[in-house]
Amino acid sequence: MSTTKTAARRAQDSTAFRIVARTGYVVLGIVHIVIGVIAISIAWGDGGEADQGGAMEQIRSTPAGVALLWAIAVGLVGLAVWQIAEAATESDPDAKKKWAHRVKFAGTALAYLAIAFTAAVYALGGSSDSSQSSQTFSAQLMSTPGGVLLVGLVGVIVFAIGAAFVVRGATRAFTKHLDLPSGAARKGIVGFGVVGYIAKGIAVAVTGILFVVAAFTHDPEKAGGMDAAIRTLAGLPFGVLILWVVGGGLVLYGLYCFARARFARM
Repeated sequence: MSTTKTAARRAQDSTAFRIVARTGYVVLGIVHIVIGVIAISIAWGDGGEADQGGAMEQIRSTPAGVALLWAIAVGLVGLAVWQIAEAATESDPDAKKKWAHRVKFAGTALAYLAIAFTAAVYALGGSSDSSQSSQTFSAQLMSTPGGVLLVGLVGVIVFAIGAAFVVRGATRAFTKHLDLPSGAARKGIVGFGVVGYIAKGIAVAVTGILFVVAAFTHDPEKAGGMDAAIRTLAGLPFGVLILWVVGGGLVLYGLYCFARARFARM
């Protein structure tokens, strides 16, 4: 076994490391619940940004909010490191599956680190705007040779990630990674997971569509983050109902993350 794999195995065998990683699922749940609540408030015509930055802003405004933001940052960094360790120790005999799993773990780790970074920025008194960041990123990419195609490719990839969430929820594939209890608790956790994964997948997929639209129209301002995706859904026929469903689904996904912290195979 290589030195990297040995170190990863030792880290995974650490009780303290497991606790930090499981805590990461708890704080991830908190973030999704807050985003879901903001999405529902938008359905009512209230303000707020239904994205990670908006969630961090809401959390910071609560008593002990800064401490909670640091807890979110630490927990998600721990969870990201766990994903990296999973990538390092992946040993599927099928080479294609092994590398596919490694890419998945690495991508998930990057996503957790991005949220952790946002939490740290807000804990230090800063702020961020996902839509503005997406538009700036799109504009910079479009200014490069072949940039329009690259923006479109980003949109397709993000859309595919969202579709994967929907499929994972609809097929209950996420249950393979859980040691679930029996009875009503199992049904409840699985139900939360199904609805949560599908709702999150819809929001992510719409974000991808916005990038594709930006590429087709050569207009970087068409791109946007999660908040832009939520507001796009609000503008659809029956948009208020759709936001209730997606927002409620994100809240359920957050509750599922709480259960995942307890029952995830680690």
